[in-house]
Amino acid sequence: MLAKRDAHPITVKAGHHLRLIAPALALCVALSFGAAARAAEPAISIPPPSLDEKTASGPETAVFSGGCFWGVQGVFQHVKGVSKAVSGYAGGSRDTASYEAVSNGDTGHAESVEVTYDPSQVSYGKLLQIFFSVGHNPTQLNYQGPDRGTQYRSALFVATPEQKKIAEAYIAELGKSGVFPAEIVTEIAPLNGFYVAEAYHQDFLTRNPTYPYIVYNDMPKIESLRKLFPQSFRANPVLVFKAKS
Repeated sequence: MLAKRDAHPITVKAGHHLRLIAPALALCVALSFGAAARAAEPAISIPPPSLDEKTASGPETAVFSGGCFWGVQGVFQHVKGVSKAVSGYAGGSRDTASYEAVSNGDTGHAESVEVTYDPSQVSYGKLLQIFFSVGHNPTQLNYQGPDRGTQYRSALFVATPEQKKIAEAYIAELGKSGVFPAEIVTEIAPLNGFYVAEAYHQDFLTRNPTYPYIVYNDMPKIESLRKLFPQSFRANPVLVFKAKS
């Protein structure tokens, strides 16, 4: 498989404009069909957390990191109760929160997705269940499928003490259950800042459903979400950029 920085340029839509992603910026590109096919992670049916948040009166936010943000964003955009899912960076400083800098793997950032949701429709615990079951493989340390580096680590950047408590308890429960064949390595860290990624990364899965990386690594996640969480699945994703009529 070609290294990220050696991958060929690809053309994608950014909002309603065509933009060329240069080779040095192709963080999430995997052009080897064989490697991509092997990288597709199967979903695992897991129980919900026994501890969950109290229903709040207004929207809440949560930040998830689980490999390339294209797929994680795509999954949460199809979850009922989610009003926004934005790709970005968390774990590092503002001055290194750029695609090119994060690609070096030494900024402390992880590719992340900030999810805004209505807790009266979907709880933080349910989002965690979807994240661990469908969104990524939490047993892979500093990589996810074909993507290698700390920027692809499994992490939860918690915004409140309640989120931290729920996440820690759930990971402990899943570990004791033995539902995963290996140890969960998901990092739990305080959210000290979320930085929105470049526009051409937003809604990438929806805008590029036939792109090889998306076909092999991410579209199966959408289908798994539909099958494993039918009551939480929404057919029409909530997008960052609304299509022009």
